[in-house]
Amino acid sequence: MNRTLAVLALAVLAAFALTRYFPVLDGLENALLDGFVRHQAAKLAPDPGIVIVDIDEKSLEKMQDDAGRWPWPRDVYVNLIEGLAAQKPRAIVFDILFSEPDRFRPEGDAEFVKSVAKHDNIFFPMVRLDSRSDARAADVAPLLGLVRGPKADPDTRIAVIPPLVLPPKLWRTGTINFQADADGVGRRYELRHHLGGWDMLSLPARVALDLGYALPHADDMVLAWRGRADALPRVSFVDLYQDFDRSKRTRPADEFTGKLVVVGARASGLGDLRVTPLSPVQPGAEMLATALENLKNGRSMRYAGPAWPAAIGIALVFLLYVGFQRRLDARVIGGSLAVLSAVLLLAAYFAVGELVLLPVLGPLVAAWTFYVAAALSEYLREREQRREAVAQFSRFVNPEVVKQLVERGGIEGAGQTRQVTLLFSDIRGFTTLSESRRPEEVVTLLNRYFSMQVDVVFRHRGSLDKFIGDCIMAIWGAPLDDRDHARHAVACALDMADTLAAFKRELGAETKDFDVGIGVHSGPAVVGLIGSDKRREYTAIGDTVNLASRVEGLTKDAKRRILVSRDTMELCGDAFDFEPAGSYKVKGRAQEVELFEPKRK
Repeated sequence: MNRTLAVLALAVLAAFALTRYFPVLDGLENALLDGFVRHQAAKLAPDPGIVIVDIDEKSLEKMQDDAGRWPWPRDVYVNLIEGLAAQKPRAIVFDILFSEPDRFRPEGDAEFVKSVAKHDNIFFPMVRLDSRSDARAADVAPLLGLVRGPKADPDTRIAVIPPLVLPPKLWRTGTINFQADADGVGRRYELRHHLGGWDMLSLPARVALDLGYALPHADDMVLAWRGRADALPRVSFVDLYQDFDRSKRTRPADEFTGKLVVVGARASGLGDLRVTPLSPVQPGAEMLATALENLKNGRSMRYAGPAWPAAIGIALVFLLYVGFQRRLDARVIGGSLAVLSAVLLLAAYFAVGELVLLPVLGPLVAAWTFYVAAALSEYLREREQRREAVAQFSRFVNPEVVKQLVERGGIEGAGQTRQVTLLFSDIRGFTTLSESRRPEEVVTLLNRYFSMQVDVVFRHRGSLDKFIGDCIMAIWGAPLDDRDHARHAVACALDMADTLAAFKRELGAETKDFDVGIGVHSGPAVVGLIGSDKRREYTAIGDTVNLASRVEGLTKDAKRRILVSRDTMELCGDAFDFEPAGSYKVKGRAQEVELFEPKRK
């Protein structure tokens, strides 16, 4: 069993290690951690210092009279910029691409450019492309805000879609490329993209750099969410547009003072919806706003190092290995593993509250896989032991005893000393009976007699030790404990005498010389499986066995059918009447043995 457990443990740990290269559990692991992130985020209030101006369905509908269908003319944003700028926000960050000039309404673009030129805290997005471009990094670096590294190649080609509606000096731009994990969920926001020794900053990184926020050294950050999806402070674009257009405004004059204002599109028809841990249809502007909040407040999620899940998996499998090796109940081990699993899941949940993502599903799957495999192996081992127990005892133990042995998982192979009662029953006058019958009839006769008497032994909870020629040896008190072993043995001896009478009536007058002698003695004996590796039998050995056999032999001299020793008589208490049968010298004993004949009350 130990070797099988070790092989199972190594196999499970090897499979667990391979999941790093074949991440079959990543989807489930991510879904579990996303659930924790969602629940923990819901307990946090969004940062009031970041507000979204939302181009929602209502805005698209109500702006049609003033601006027509989407996309709107650029002069629509002039009113917004001037109204926001008047309240002195920390920054205005557009999450809308201004990549193509409006050929049909150039005057709107001109008004937009004129308004943007008045302010130095307005930022615009661009999209990084994977295609080739003729633009040299050294030429466009000042325009795109590229950061030159120590090994920057000036001839590196840069392919982007910048805000071409504006002159390059007003771009103040960064990328907004959606960065999804392998399962299509956006959990990270890119901070910088390395290209030929140049760093191309994302839009939130560019805003953070210009506003003096600390910028992490990592290339991306795992977003730390606050609130539920759509919980960020937001104002409908049309509400703000209409209020800024009034001579007497109804909204607070300092509503956006000192805040980061993100202008983005939430309307489903505009296609800027992303899959995130919070929602499968979260607006891209909310991802941008969350990235800005993380950089502003210096907070983001981080994954625990790979050593942590590896250590957890190894520790769990090791503890299970020790439990099974010590033969603890599989139900106890399973219950303990269930408790540990709950503790680990709670630990992972609370770790998310501390901005740490701790993968525990892989270690738990490894642990439960080992548990199931080890429990199955243990079950098969026990089943084999039970099969062996049945094979060992079905020949000489009554069915009830076999059942109990199977439930207990077999017997101890090593010998042990027990208080037992031995019964020997030998046939008298069998030679005379066999002389008048054919050999096959003699065998049939013996089988019939033995069957009847073995049934009596079984009925009195005894075990058939063996047949010795025409003698029966039975034992009480082993292999199962029996506090009343002496009483059961004496009761069996009396019933065996009655069974003999019934057997003789079946045979008729020719059995007048057919009789038995039954000797019973109680005491300590060594019991266990005795024999060679090829053949072993459960039996009893020792002085108690020898004396019981000699008591049976003395039935001839005492002319009694049943004799028991004083040891047996005293153990029976008042269950029977006993008639003294005298004291006899026994080979191997200095003192005579006092014998009694039992009678039913």
